[in-house]
Amino acid sequence: MHPWLHFKTITRHKLLVMKYCFRTGLYKQGLLHDLSKYSPTEFLVGCKYYQGTRSPNNAEREDIGVSTSWLHHKGRNKHHFEHWVDYSVNDGEHVIMGAQMPRKYVAEMVMDRISASRNYLGDAYNDSQPLDYFLKSKEKLWFIHPQTKKELEALLRILNDHGEEKLLHYIKYRYLKGETRKIRY
Repeated sequence: MHPWLHFKTITRHKLLVMKYCFRTGLYKQGLLHDLSKYSPTEFLVGCKYYQGTRSPNNAEREDIGVSTSWLHHKGRNKHHFEHWVDYSVNDGEHVIMGAQMPRKYVAEMVMDRISASRNYLGDAYNDSQPLDYFLKSKEKLWFIHPQTKKELEALLRILNDHGEEKLLHYIKYRYLKGETRKIRY
C-alpha cells in the first residue's frame, strides 16, 4: 500500500488539469476534475496498485480481470469518452455506440491526457506523446463517436505540431466558442 505516493500523484495530476482548465476558461471543470479519485472506491484501489509509472487501474485489471476503480471513475467523469457510451435501438436491435461529447468535455479530455503524460513521464515528456498514445489505440476505439474522435485527434495534432501555448489559445478562443469549420492548425 502506498497511500501517500498515490495521493501525491493524483493531486499533482488534478492540479495540472486545473491549471490548464483555468487557462481556457473552464473554471468549474478545473475545480471538479477527478474528485472521484479521492473516494474510497477509487483511492483504496490506487493505493493498493500504485506503481508511479502508469495507472493503478491497469494493474488492478491485470490482477482481477476488471478495474472496479475505472468503472466507478468513468461513470462520474464526463471528460472520458467511455462515459458517453450507450446503446441505441435500431430495428429492435441494441447497438453499442458512443454519443457525441460536448466540446467542453473534449477540451478537458485533452488537458487530462497532457497532464497524465506529464505526470507519468516526468522530464521525458514532450508534446508528441499524448498524440502518440491516442494513435496507438485509435483503430480499436470503435465505440467513440466519430466526431468526438476527429476533434480529439485534431486537438492533439495541434499540440504535437504547434505546442501547448497554441493549443490552449485555440481551445479557448476558437474551439470552445463553437467554431464549426474544419479544425485547422
